[in-house]
Amino acid sequence: MLPDQRVRRRKKDIGKDDWLLTYADMVTLLMIFFILLMNPDNPIDSQRIELIVQSFQGLGTLRGGNTLSEGVLAELGNDVSAMPSTTQGRRLNEARRMAVSEFKPEIQNRFVKIKEDERGLVISLAGDILFQRASAEVNLERSRNTLQKLARFLNSEEISNRKVRLEGHTDSSPTDADGPWPTNWELSSARSAAVLHYLVDYGANEARFQIAGFADTVKLKEPELGEEDRAENRRVDIVILKEAHE
Repeated sequence: MLPDQRVRRRKKDIGKDDWLLTYADMVTLLMIFFILLMNPDNPIDSQRIELIVQSFQGLGTLRGGNTLSEGVLAELGNDVSAMPSTTQGRRLNEARRMAVSEFKPEIQNRFVKIKEDERGLVISLAGDILFQRASAEVNLERSRNTLQKLARFLNSEEISNRKVRLEGHTDSSPTDADGPWPTNWELSSARSAAVLHYLVDYGANEARFQIAGFADTVKLKEPELGEEDRAENRRVDIVILKEAHE
């Protein structure tokens, strides 16, 4: 091979595998993202997730993503109309972190579950601990401390101006038609009202609440294959509502 041919070949090979550096960076960032996602002691900041989703809109052959850097909305490639309320999002995120910390023993004992969805922040209370089977009478011996903590939490500054909806849910087992609750609709509504009364007794502002009963129409486990599935479906959800759902 002549010297000038070797030079041309070396020049041709320069930068040939540079894409591997970008690919390795992407894989590393994805790994870090999923580590953070799966860490139960580090609740996901939904506001940042929404920013990430916004930033990747429009990716294609002609457009790249927007910057992920935090800053004013103009720097994020969005305007006010395109983004959720940052103040509301920050307050709900802070409220979620507070709730995870405040109810850590109950979460570990599977009495409380905490999540965030399109309605807002959702704190679920296991119906089997709150109530006897087919009953709307609150078991205070088992739940008094949790209901007191919940009333204090609902009065915290981060969510003190938010509406709260109590949603009662049952499993698909039928009630006693001759009993006090002919159907699961009456039973789920009565359970929501019972929780409301105790939260108000413990200091929560009654004017902020809404109650609803969903019977067995909104299941966490579908189909119900056994008692464990039915127990998970029996619950009362305390939903701190976003403005759009009030």
